Amino acid sequence: MEMTEIKLRDEYIKLGQALKAAGIAESGVDAKYKILEGQVLINGEKEFQRGKKLFEGDEVICEEIMIKITR
Repeated sequence: MEMTEIKLRDEYIKLGQALKAAGIAESGVDAKYKILEGQVLINGEKEFQRGKKLFEGDEVICEEIMIKITR
């Protein structure tokens, strides 16, 4: 599994933004469909909210890519 790290500039990043920043989604609409189709796990659980806030230490998995949120 490939791993990507996203460093927070603020307190959190929203899930849709994280998918775009990691190159998994080309647009917000693309991110929305991946999330609604149940392709995204946050800390091992399926997530269906595009606006879900991700904080330091959270791990997102989508399309065999793990995104680690760091400070």
